[in-house]
Amino acid sequence: MHTVTRRILVAACAAALTAPVASAGTITPATASTAPSCGITWGSGAKATSPTQLWTGAVTAVLAGRHACYDRLVIDLARGRGTLGYDVRYVGAVTAPGSGLPVPVSGGARIQVTVDAPSVLGRTTTTFSGWTTFRQLRGVGSFEGYTDYGLGVRARLPMRAFVLTDADGGRRLVVDVAHRW
Repeated sequence: MHTVTRRILVAACAAALTAPVASAGTITPATASTAPSCGITWGSGAKATSPTQLWTGAVTAVLAGRHACYDRLVIDLARGRGTLGYDVRYVGAVTAPGSGLPVPVSGGARIQVTVDAPSVLGRTTTTFSGWTTFRQLRGVGSFEGYTDYGLGVRARLPMRAFVLTDADGGRRLVVDVAHRW
């Protein structure tokens, strides 16, 4: 096989492998607008776990970051025993643990984040100026081994929640909220 022919075949194969695949014809502007943002398919329903043995480590830090397709909230927890549980859901109003009283949180929609672990942090409020999705985070309180946060976001958007294990045995609850559908 000639070198030129081989190069053309390799280039054609590479182009075919990297080209997007459309299952029902070509993508038109009408179907492109309905495609999920950045391929995100998380949905906006509640994300929750219900472990039988609660995590004994405490919340030690809360961090936030911006990514190309979503804003991220990370709740750091110290080493402990058990399983880290959580309940992350859109709510009409964020409520305080114990009293059930509403807690004001800025944003077009609100997410109540409940971590099944106590906290060593005080109640704080962070406003996210210029962020795509996040508007405000409020540390609502810790009550009977559970810690609550109110996260104000631009609108009800897809979200996901998951737990990571640190090298030292600590845990991180990660909550991502997409920039758009």
